[in-house]
Amino acid sequence: MEKINVGIIGCGNISSIYLKNCQEFGHIHLVGCADLDIERAKAQAETYNVNAYSVEDILADPTIDLIINLTIPKAHATVCIQALEAGKHVYTEKPLAVTREEGQQILTVAREKGLLVGSAPDTFLGGGIQTAIELIEKGEIGTPIGATAFMIYRGHEHWHPDPAFYYDVGGGPMFDMGPYYLTALISMLGPIDRISGAARISYPERTITSEPKAGEKITVQTPTHISGVMEFTSGAIGTIVTSFDAFGGSSLPPIEIYGSEGTLLVPDPNTFGGPVQIRKRDEKHFVEIPLTHGYDDNSRGIGVADMALAIKEGRIHRANGELAYHALEAMHAFHDAGASGTYYKMESTCAKPQPLATDFQFPNKA
Repeated sequence: MEKINVGIIGCGNISSIYLKNCQEFGHIHLVGCADLDIERAKAQAETYNVNAYSVEDILADPTIDLIINLTIPKAHATVCIQALEAGKHVYTEKPLAVTREEGQQILTVAREKGLLVGSAPDTFLGGGIQTAIELIEKGEIGTPIGATAFMIYRGHEHWHPDPAFYYDVGGGPMFDMGPYYLTALISMLGPIDRISGAARISYPERTITSEPKAGEKITVQTPTHISGVMEFTSGAIGTIVTSFDAFGGSSLPPIEIYGSEGTLLVPDPNTFGGPVQIRKRDEKHFVEIPLTHGYDDNSRGIGVADMALAIKEGRIHRANGELAYHALEAMHAFHDAGASGTYYKMESTCAKPQPLATDFQFPNKA
């Protein structure tokens, strides 16, 4: 099988799992990696036995078909557009962009160039959420009528070595973790029609307690506690709470889907595995369902693998730009609705990604 040549821009913490996993697929050839800090690129290139590039050189390499953009969120749009202008498909870490305008610009350039845009998260392609989708599609909980999603956490200043960006514009719990939850919900329930919500900055200043910046102060620039309601085009109603302000944590489940014939407990959408549990109308207890799909370990990069296969097969990939933009608009919608006190009518829509077959496997490296 002719391979898709892939290059990575951005050699921070998340790059290691992409560099590892992308070399396991038989239809992908990972050519190399680049970073503004060339020494960081060289270190990752040596570890994973690929070529080290400058950002300019990797974009100029005519053999590379697809760029994986692992830069910081504020740079996502710039790097995506640079890759597209260089004639390369692009897959970016979440979010697609920081602003809606940047997100639209990425999609517009891709259409003009006849290229594909993909975006994390791809966790919804893992065994856990694909099993949940399989159960919903088979009618195991009847017609979905509602959902809840909770990501309630104490924030990142207690463990991250440089957490300030989590509290800057483009950060906060909705933009940090919202993509996982919203993408999972959209993959199960379809697109969102309108949104309401409330959002606040609970603590205008945070103190870093992790090294090496312990004691430094962070001025918070974005909402850190958001509660929202989503009305899906299907008619289902969802509730979401994302927070960096719960210093005692939470015991609430990540996602639940409520149907006319039962309730589905969906696993953490920041993971690829289970457990998946169901309780039907006349049953007394939840029952764990064995996963029907593979890729239930740390499979970051399967969105890239599906995109590379889609390029070869001439089809729409699952973790696509339209899905990512719809999630991006929804994240902004919660902030906007909270600021205005009114409903936000979604301007974008997207198709529910095609579920994976239960026996699906990407081509393996020989």
